[in-house]
Amino acid sequence: MNYYWIQHRLKSLEEAFNPKYCRSVEQTISLIARRFQNGHKLLICGNGGSAADAQHIAAEFVGRFQIHRKGLPAIALGTNPATLTAWANDYEYETIFARQVEAFGQPGDILWGLSTSGKSANVMRAFEMAKDMGLITIGMAGNNGGMLKEMSDYPLFVKQHHTPYIQEIHLMTYHRICEQVEAQLFANVGLEGQIAV
Repeated sequence: MNYYWIQHRLKSLEEAFNPKYCRSVEQTISLIARRFQNGHKLLICGNGGSAADAQHIAAEFVGRFQIHRKGLPAIALGTNPATLTAWANDYEYETIFARQVEAFGQPGDILWGLSTSGKSANVMRAFEMAKDMGLITIGMAGNNGGMLKEMSDYPLFVKQHHTPYIQEIHLMTYHRICEQVEAQLFANVGLEGQIAV
């Protein structure tokens, strides 16, 4: 069997998770934990595979990652087809997320946008709305951030240009974030509250 493919994947992960990127991940963990502690919520958006990632992240926070605990306020903005299709049909697709940021966001909340290319127009428009409303932005992207580079308060950018590899990096990154936010907020739950793995 040819093991080149896994070696190549592991190399891409090793290159992505360099000290600078890991520091950015830790800063993002601290941000989200603080915002949740202060009663704020997390809005998450992305297209295609990144929309599925947004749902995955929201599910980990609303449900649980490893600990039995109370739910945390996270909303994936791509999950209501009626809202998405009505707004896209009546107005424009580029503002499907911005409209929901306007509806759900409050100053001090967080908008987390995922875009493997870093140039998804609807994610960028959502960031513009978030900035206008006083939300904090987390940008997660490949291509060194692309056009999200100047719009992200907390950048999680990698050099990788190959979409599947970017998505694999994103998965590991947000699993780490979910794990550590939960651990920080619910450290007092103890081992008896932990999910068996």
